[in-house]
Amino acid sequence: MGKETEEDVKRREDLVARFKAINLDEKTALNAVRNNKFSRNLSSIIDEAGVREGCDRKYGNLLYTTASKFPPNALVHRPVLLRSIMNDELKSISQLDGCFEYLKGVGEEPLDSESFRRSGGIGVTVLEEDIDAALQKVIDGEGERLITERYTCVNPLLPKLKAIGNMRWADQKLLKAKFDAKILEILGPKTEADMAKGAQKKKEKKSKQKAAAAAEAEKLKTSAADEPPADPYAFLPKPSENNVVHTTVNFSDGHIMRIANTKEELEKHLAETGGKVMTRFPPEPNGYLHIGHAKAMFVDFGMAKRYDGLCCLRFDDTNPAAEKTEYIDHIKEIVAWMGWEPYRITYSSDYFDELHALAVKLIESGHAYVDHQTGDEIAEYRALKKDSPWRDRPIAESLKLFEDMRLGLVDEGKATLRMKMDMRNDNFNMYDLIAYRIKFSRHPHAGDKWCIYPSYDFTHCIVDSLEKISHSLCTLEFEPRRASYYWLLEVLGLYKPLVWEYSRLNVTNSVMSKRKLNALVTDGHVNGWDDPRLLTLAGLRRRGATPESINNFCKDVGITRNANDIPVHKLEHHIRGHLDEVAERRMGVLRPLKVTITNHPEGEVEVVKAKVFPGRSDSTYDAPLTRVIYVEHSDFREKDSKNYFGLAPGKTVMLRYGFAIKCLGFRKEGDDVVELTCERVEVAKPPKGVIHWVAAGHGAHAPVEAEVRLYGNLFKSENVAEVEDWLADIDPESLEVVHGALLTPEFRKAKVGDKFQMERVGYFCLDRDSTDAKFVLNRTCSLKESVSTKDVKKTK
Repeated sequence: MGKETEEDVKRREDLVARFKAINLDEKTALNAVRNNKFSRNLSSIIDEAGVREGCDRKYGNLLYTTASKFPPNALVHRPVLLRSIMNDELKSISQLDGCFEYLKGVGEEPLDSESFRRSGGIGVTVLEEDIDAALQKVIDGEGERLITERYTCVNPLLPKLKAIGNMRWADQKLLKAKFDAKILEILGPKTEADMAKGAQKKKEKKSKQKAAAAAEAEKLKTSAADEPPADPYAFLPKPSENNVVHTTVNFSDGHIMRIANTKEELEKHLAETGGKVMTRFPPEPNGYLHIGHAKAMFVDFGMAKRYDGLCCLRFDDTNPAAEKTEYIDHIKEIVAWMGWEPYRITYSSDYFDELHALAVKLIESGHAYVDHQTGDEIAEYRALKKDSPWRDRPIAESLKLFEDMRLGLVDEGKATLRMKMDMRNDNFNMYDLIAYRIKFSRHPHAGDKWCIYPSYDFTHCIVDSLEKISHSLCTLEFEPRRASYYWLLEVLGLYKPLVWEYSRLNVTNSVMSKRKLNALVTDGHVNGWDDPRLLTLAGLRRRGATPESINNFCKDVGITRNANDIPVHKLEHHIRGHLDEVAERRMGVLRPLKVTITNHPEGEVEVVKAKVFPGRSDSTYDAPLTRVIYVEHSDFREKDSKNYFGLAPGKTVMLRYGFAIKCLGFRKEGDDVVELTCERVEVAKPPKGVIHWVAAGHGAHAPVEAEVRLYGNLFKSENVAEVEDWLADIDPESLEVVHGALLTPEFRKAKVGDKFQMERVGYFCLDRDSTDAKFVLNRTCSLKESVSTKDVKKTK
């Protein structure tokens, strides 16, 4: 999350002051400000109620409840309810609840004034004698039980009283006081026996609750594996419920636009889609997809899959200067690799004719104009909240100029089509956004037909509507665009999908920005878009991650609005977990140390059966064992020590799948140990130390020589976004290349992309740089550290 700016602090302080002015206590005001959506809602209600300068606490509490509970599908009627509050017609929470229930059923349909007043008890007067009569009715019905059970049966009686006639509209404090006084009159003060019964009843209740909780915990424990995962989309309205107000746009001149689908628009949409959930995954084809896109795919395709809906892959290709066929092909391939199947593939450019026609309609309705300001001038005027000098030009003139732009008669940069929104709005995304600009560039999908191209802000919402999307799901940075998204659909009279934003996926020690990724690739800081140190999906695939592990990671991260940085080790955890299930085991040594087994016959090859999945399967592969073998350099020490289970002079270890050997001595060249002398020994009890190895040999028994690339985090800092010189934060040791590694002969059968666990070393996959003459392995991730396994570390 970014640091809070001075503007953010000022806005928060202003909101707290505004909420305290309606007599909310400080704690409630502060909690309200923490929820952006709620604070905007409450602030709008304060404006609508006409109490910007403050009000009495009795009104403030009711306004706060209205902000919390008012049904979103009936926002068009909220002013009616607020007038009733400020006119002292609605005085209690129970009255508000009655109105909310009624309004939820009405939605945007015309309000029946009498039904509304009746639902909230407006005009209903409940006298003291009415309360007395209702209370006596309860006592008459429960008198015998009351005398017998005394205070242990009192609690259920009050709700019964409130349910009689108009008692829900009575003064609740007076009603409770009369109820307590009547009970005291009948039963008298509580006796010691009453106290004891109450305590015993509480004890029994607590015991039952404890037993129920234990039973539920046991049920969860035994059935958790069979339980389907919780529905992460359950809170979202179903397509048939998409008639709520999607957003409220407060204009600077005081008028308010509450935007929702009409009954007719919703019915038409449901008829066209069969009521199915319709989503879309809409990448821009201007770069390679990264793990943030994996989360977007999981959200978009995942929701459609859960509800038996449809999800399309749509290329948001509105900027021909940045888009390439290479990126389009890559995105199609990666979506398929991730296991998702779009029901169709579309392009925003498929709709260029419809978009152009709608732009003309926008001009004709007075909602767009051709502007000649430069980019700098537009930015300057937006900062000053000033209208463009061309904002009020005649509609006919804008139509003529827009046609000239389409015909290529206006130079690039000399004109744009802008939407006439609200230059003094509190939301900068309402500052007359650009709808079309001139670009004399060939489009990778549409070709040379167009020289004007629609902007993202103009295109995205319209194509969502044209493609009959029910749920438009995007990341939180798009939340401020809700107002412009729905404003445009409203003025064009188009169906409005439901928009919901979730937090984008940020992973530590990495960058997700396409600009930064592009700089890393084009400036040669990494070896292409599929460099295994990048969290591009191509990079993760080349590193050896599986699509299943990435999707599991996305599922674990969840679909929430909480912005945070996910530790990279959580991703590695899921990669490691799935590779443990699917990666066949092999043996290999990264930094070989020669071992001569003196009592093994020269030239004799003993073939041992090594396990493909030890402990899980009987499948094996052949591993030749000869007089000369190689072990990891780190599995030998010149001096033994406690809790060390490798080789040392005089020490015995077990060769994995083989026999026990004892170290007799070692030879050095300079300071480096270059060879060990060992002998095969018989042992009554296998030693604790078990090490992996690769044998020397010839022909089919010869080891495979390999280059092994050990990848680490590309950046040293966890939060790279906070590093001023982010390129200087690149870790020069993020890639270590090990030459001369040796692998068992079985590796010769491997194909590019195959994944393995090299026992006691880590998970690896065969890289595309491999040839018949040279194998190249990429380390996907290390094994977990534990007492019996360890990462192979560079010999110091």
